[in-house]
Amino acid sequence: MKPPRAFATVAITAPLLTGLLSGCSASTDSGKPTVVASFYPLQYVAERVVGAHAEVKNLTSPGMEPHDLELTVMETAEVADADIAFYQKGFQPAIDKAVAQNGPEHVVESTEVVALERTDETGRDPHVWLDPIRLSDIAAAFADEMSDVDPAHAADYEANLDALQTELSQLDEDFTAGLAQCQIDTVVVSHDAFGYLGKYGLRFEAIAGLSPDAEPSPSHIAELHDLIESDAITTVFSETLASPEMSKTIANDLGINTAVLDPIEGLSDATEDEDYFSLMRRNLAALQEANQC
Repeated sequence: MKPPRAFATVAITAPLLTGLLSGCSASTDSGKPTVVASFYPLQYVAERVVGAHAEVKNLTSPGMEPHDLELTVMETAEVADADIAFYQKGFQPAIDKAVAQNGPEHVVESTEVVALERTDETGRDPHVWLDPIRLSDIAAAFADEMSDVDPAHAADYEANLDALQTELSQLDEDFTAGLAQCQIDTVVVSHDAFGYLGKYGLRFEAIAGLSPDAEPSPSHIAELHDLIESDAITTVFSETLASPEMSKTIANDLGINTAVLDPIEGLSDATEDEDYFSLMRRNLAALQEANQC
């Protein structure tokens, strides 16, 4: 349930905030409803569901690490004035705050739809969109809310959802089949972002924790060296939107390969022509090659 609305505590005067809020319209000039999505996977889901019937704005710019997002005053106003806010609580504190203080009436918060898995650390793994079935459930919740906002196009939203869910189901089947017979079942990755892919039979060991900026201890690096040698691991994975240096260092020390897995938190200059499905299939191909599947 959406928390009670409260006045935003932005460091600007009330008249200025009022002017900013009134300067944005809850629908576009074309009369279409607006959706603010907190980062790329939710933007992609929203765009697939709404089709041409609504406008979707991603609050996280391409190339930006979503965890580092800070909203401008205008973006805070866009959240307040949207028809739907589509976000994941706990992943981007700036958006949590904006929605709690002055969010729209209609909110889809993904962790209210699917449970996050615990990690070896104290927190929960936010990268739930890497499981196509969980993402399918999130998409269904968004489509339901979109139909409440714009009942005139509810049939189209349902049809678009059905098409998206069919593709997500096929993607899940492709991962299941594609990783069913791997000679190596351990994957070393740069940070703890790929745990949801463990459902396909692989074990992921991270250099860093949930934060890609965390510094691993020398003892942890030594343990990874031993693991790589004992399990005959061929590849250390880095990722987009984060530095590859630690992955390259470990790979170079042991004379093995490096490759890239994409946590699909956002697009970059290198992936601007890709989408969720093409990036997931690229991940599948990289895992198959590295793990000899």
